[in-house]
Amino acid sequence: VQLQASGGGLVQAGESLRLSCALNGLTFDDYAIGWFRQAPGKEREGMSWIRISDGTTLYRDSVKGRFTISSDKAKTTVSLQMNSLKPEDTAVYYCSAGRYTRAIRSAPESWYDYWGQGTQVTVSS
Repeated sequence: VQLQASGGGLVQAGESLRLSCALNGLTFDDYAIGWFRQAPGKEREGMSWIRISDGTTLYRDSVKGRFTISSDKAKTTVSLQMNSLKPEDTAVYYCSAGRYTRAIRSAPESWYDYWGQGTQVTVSS
């Protein structure tokens, strides 16, 4: 199994970025892909999740309305469209895969079986 995150970069406040997570080898019956981020000196936190089987999406309050998570029809790529970026969105972004649960927004990192390598997003003011 392999998850590969890409799409990070340097943008100005107010601009947009689209992150992608390429999925390879996942065989769960019902799994979710989560996007997390870790800012310097802070703990990693979950931003957005998508249940691959039915497209159910969930968001952290701080990004709701600005970030959109989606999956392609082949279910091989999960994207995170990030609009109206703010300097506080600066972080390394990771994608992860784990079995879906209704409590996935509060699931610990140990819940997730696979993680991508991270992609840096820097938003300048």
